[in-house]
Amino acid sequence: MPNQNIDPIFQLIKSLSPSEKRHFRLFTNKSGSSEDLKFLQLFDALDQQETLNETQILKQVPSIKKAQLANLKSNLYKHLLSSLRAYHAPQNLDIQLHEQLDYARVLYNKGFYQQSLKMLDKVKVAALESELPHIALTAIDLEKLIESQYITRSLSGRAESLTQEATSVSTHLAQMHQLSNVALRLYGHYLKVGLARNQEDYASITAFFQENLPVIELQKAGFYEKLYFYQAHVWYHLMTQDLKACYRFAQKWVDLFDQYPHMKERRPVLYIKGMHNLLNALYNLLYHSKFIQVLQQLEDFANDPKRRSTPNIDTLLFLYIYTNKINAYFLEGKFTEGLQIIPGVLQNLEGFQAQLDPHRMLVFYYKIASLYFGSGNFRKAIEYLNKVIHHRNTSLREDLQCFARILNLIAHYEAGYDDDALDYQIRTVYHFLGKMDNQQQMQVEIFKFLRKVGSIAPHEVRDAFSELKERLIQISQNPYERRPFLYLDIISWLESKIENIPVQEVMRRKVGRLK
Repeated sequence: MPNQNIDPIFQLIKSLSPSEKRHFRLFTNKSGSSEDLKFLQLFDALDQQETLNETQILKQVPSIKKAQLANLKSNLYKHLLSSLRAYHAPQNLDIQLHEQLDYARVLYNKGFYQQSLKMLDKVKVAALESELPHIALTAIDLEKLIESQYITRSLSGRAESLTQEATSVSTHLAQMHQLSNVALRLYGHYLKVGLARNQEDYASITAFFQENLPVIELQKAGFYEKLYFYQAHVWYHLMTQDLKACYRFAQKWVDLFDQYPHMKERRPVLYIKGMHNLLNALYNLLYHSKFIQVLQQLEDFANDPKRRSTPNIDTLLFLYIYTNKINAYFLEGKFTEGLQIIPGVLQNLEGFQAQLDPHRMLVFYYKIASLYFGSGNFRKAIEYLNKVIHHRNTSLREDLQCFARILNLIAHYEAGYDDDALDYQIRTVYHFLGKMDNQQQMQVEIFKFLRKVGSIAPHEVRDAFSELKERLIQISQNPYERRPFLYLDIISWLESKIENIPVQEVMRRKVGRLK
């Protein structure tokens, strides 16, 4: 029996809203054929199930034979997508323009050249106004095809005009793709490795960035060219740990939507991602007041009744708002207070499971673990750290995997586990660090300390913590050794051990100094 988690038709039906279901029934009932009746019966049977059970479907709908089921499901899937396309077309200009292109092609095939050209011209104008050059270029290509076969009485001037239009649009489109390719490849490298770990990493990332980023005139560039240009700079400066430059370009990314306000409605996903990257930059800079201000703006956008709502947009809003709400608790040292949002986060993680990628799930688990750790609930921290550590794809975010293991080792120490359990954790961390391409000094120093802490006399432990703190402060002065401190505020933990106070009290004190 197919697994409900990977069966496309079952996933799609379970994602439908009540109005989308009503639209599908009306959409399918138009012809009234017996085949459409079977589609509806299969749709209703699948809709009623909580978990996919094909044997039960065959009993519930006797007119469907076992041999027909696979084909019926495949055809039902196509019908559902056609229905959804029609349902969502009014809110998606690109769907409408693609539909107009199809109509223009039909008119051309019927020999109605003038009608086709008139429709293509409207599509082209609308596409260029809406920063959709790929659609405009498709319209221009069909215009050129028609003009080459049909005399419109102005062919000489028309040919020159179309040639110039095609050249201009294709130049912008090529530049867009160059910029988006650079941004995407940098992001992919970030997901794999994280931030630059040494001068060699910095040189490699910088060389790639400089060699692949095209030179553009921002004054003449379109919306998407500017957007991908800013995106590429955000990822580059984040990976090379130039946090102030990262903040500047993240702000430019968000400001771009104020310059093109209609794009907030047409491309809300890109706006939401820009807001998240701005929040991430502010968090890394510990810019608390601005962080809270931008987070409120993102929440206001989410609560705006006029904004377009889709499962994709709603997933991203949940992801970014709650990630940054947790970050706000970190900035303010309010770990215990932050625990109140965990049930809601877990419920939403379950609801959005099909839409969230593994990387984002792991980040959430790490942040939840950090909340529990900061509040002093070390056993719950270990529970969520294990979700990161035992994830089947351990190559994803090697840095996050490493810090999860170190924090897990510290949590075992704090939770008072016996020597055997602590020794096991030490061995697993040692094994993981041995496999890493590049170990950093902070990781090695913490590991060495925790390995010998059990043999330190009780009256010497405080001094040992102080010595480790001083060594780590020295290490943090090296730009390429700052990366671990963004993931694990080990200095605050050491201060809490030295002063014998909760770690969240240390964090609150730091925030007070920054304000």
